[in-house]
Formats: sequence, structure tokens, C-alpha cells
Amino acid sequence: MTMAQSILPEFDQEMANTRKVLERVPDNKFGWKAHPKSNTIGWVANHLAEGVSWVEGILTYDDWDVNPPGGPKYQSPNLQTTKEILAMFDSGVASGRKALEKISDADFKKQWSLLSNGEPIITMSRADMIRYYGINHIVHHRAFLVCYLRMNDVPVPGMYGPSGDE
Repeated sequence: MTMAQSILPEFDQEMANTRKVLERVPDNKFGWKAHPKSNTIGWVANHLAEGVSWVEGILTYDDWDVNPPGGPKYQSPNLQTTKEILAMFDSGVASGRKALEKISDADFKKQWSLLSNGEPIITMSRADMIRYYGINHIVHHRAFLVCYLRMNDVPVPGMYGPSGDE
């Protein structure tokens, strides 16, 4: 079993749990905020949908510049419906899973960098990036979304057993 294959069960479980939460986002609540300094429900849902698509990029390229010199700055998606969010999320999960299934241990150990204007923001092995950003970062933002749903009286799905709504 490769290193990446050992992560696949966790990836599959956390992405399935994340999808269950995303399915609950009401289209009419995309603009809701818990606090003026907080992001909207729509922003968090978009971030989850785009975040999982980074898995394939981390495993395929050596780096990614979010503000490349002489090029356009990266723009997060601004999808406006749960249906669009789920389509982007499902596509990212599928491409990320496919990339995990085929990466070698040697390539998984290689360094990967997130850059801005050619300068590293963070550099670590692809394996660590997948664990920290491809999984843990998704779980982190999913937790915000669960709280936001709860604050809007939207039933929360169980993830590690039943929720208080089940």
C-alpha cells in the first residue's frame, strides 16, 4: 500500500461528511453572516467546493502562485446555488481521489509550495499538504459551516454518528 492509498479512507470519509453538510446549505442563506467580521455561508460553501480541488493541483504541480508576477491574481469562485457548489465539490473530490490513487511515494514526498508574487507562503511535502490543506483545512471550514447552519435552524447531518437533529 502506498502512502497516498493509506490516506484515501480518511479522504473518502471526510469528503462524504463535507458533502452531507454542503447539501444542507439553503440557497436563500448564501449572504448570511454570523458577525460582521465573519465570512458568509456562501463564501464558506464556495471555499469548501474549491478547496478540495486543490488536492489534484498539489499532487500534479510543484507549486501554485496565487498572485503570479505579471498575471491575474487568483479569484475564488462565487457560485450562487447549492447545486453549483455540489457540482464543483464533486468534481474536485473525483479529481483529487484519482490523483491520490496514482501518485507514487517518491512524488508524494516531494516539496510543494504555495506562492504569492513568486515568493513562498508555505512549503512542505505534498503528503503534508494533503493532510493539512486537503483534509484538515476542509474539516476546519466545514465546522464553521455546521455552526452557521445550526444558527439558522437548518438541521445538521450526523458525521461521526447521529447529530442532535437525528
